[in-house]
Amino acid sequence: MYNIAAMQTIILDEEKIRWKVRRMAYEIYERNSDKSEIILAGIPDRGTVLAGMLAAVLQEIAGFRIRTVALELDKDRPLDVKVVPATDFDGTAVVVVDDVANSGRTLLYAMKPLLEKLPEKIQTAVLVDRMHKSFPVLVDYIGYSLSTTLQEHISVDIRDGCIRTVYLA
Repeated sequence: MYNIAAMQTIILDEEKIRWKVRRMAYEIYERNSDKSEIILAGIPDRGTVLAGMLAAVLQEIAGFRIRTVALELDKDRPLDVKVVPATDFDGTAVVVVDDVANSGRTLLYAMKPLLEKLPEKIQTAVLVDRMHKSFPVLVDYIGYSLSTTLQEHISVDIRDGCIRTVYLA
């Protein structure tokens, strides 16, 4: 029997995560400072947690309104994406948020309901970018870029409503 904890390597601890989230929030603010509002659209569960963490920092530093929504999708049936709460994206700046970008597939499908409206712009943000894109998705805001093998896995630990640790296994 393997000791899974022994096979994991911490790549981001709580302090580094806080710093990276703050830096990402400042980047989002800088590139959207002319807006009156932005929408952070998190992909459940970890993407919505990250969106909440980004929103908390943006509330401190930005002069615009920040709304958060969830883009709920079943990875086995990715064409059925539900926006919770239902939101009108027309004319808005939207940042699609997830914890880890691997192939880009989830980010791409999560954008489907946004493309049915007329947002002013759509951007993407992830805490960790694994750089294995199979789909044409460019990540605009990256906390940490990491080249991994396809066999390696990134685990994200959430406690008390915040991302606490990111592991490589």
